[in-house]
Amino acid sequence: MTPDFARNDKSKMIAIIEKYFPHLTQEQKNKFTKLYDLYSFWNNQINVISRKDIDLLYERHVLHSLGIAKVMSFKPDTKIMDVGTGGGFPGIPLAILFPESNFTLVDSIGKKIKVVNEVADALQLNNVSAFQKRAEEVNDAFHFVVSRAVTEFPVFYSWVKTKFLKENFNDLPNGILYLKGGDLQQEFGRYFSKAKFFNLKDFFEEEFFDTKKVVYFKA
Repeated sequence: MTPDFARNDKSKMIAIIEKYFPHLTQEQKNKFTKLYDLYSFWNNQINVISRKDIDLLYERHVLHSLGIAKVMSFKPDTKIMDVGTGGGFPGIPLAILFPESNFTLVDSIGKKIKVVNEVADALQLNNVSAFQKRAEEVNDAFHFVVSRAVTEFPVFYSWVKTKFLKENFNDLPNGILYLKGGDLQQEFGRYFSKAKFFNLKDFFEEEFFDTKKVVYFKA
């Protein structure tokens, strides 16, 4: 494959991001474009994304992560922790989109954090820090905690409920922004009535998002 063809293929891949986020800077477009090669390379070394999903990276991982941005546009100096980040989702795409906010990505598996650090370094994401830690071990506080379906919500909440700053300056009060799918009433139990559910199919037309949600839970 010639470089020109490669560029064209990647341009088509990130078109799905530009479709829903048309005001990206050229620097942001360049960083999003580089994600495919970076994750393709590191996924061959350390499997952090399903092999069948790598060609659907921009839809199923990058755009899915950016679903949070359809609910919350983080203001400068917002501190966000991504719990159970895996290979960097949703934290890495959000860090590209919100370069003036600060992201702490944590995962208990060291090889996944290695990938996150390599990707962040390659993209020169100075607003990203990544650590091999469980959420409970993080000695810091944040405006928001984000995650992508790492466990059932009551368990997740028990991990992070003490990790929030008191100052509020975003459009939503500090809290959790959780990417989840399916029928969540039983899972959320007593937390269900206090949570707000945003259907990603209201923002993205691809079939993948038909059952996907962003859950907001006030700290």
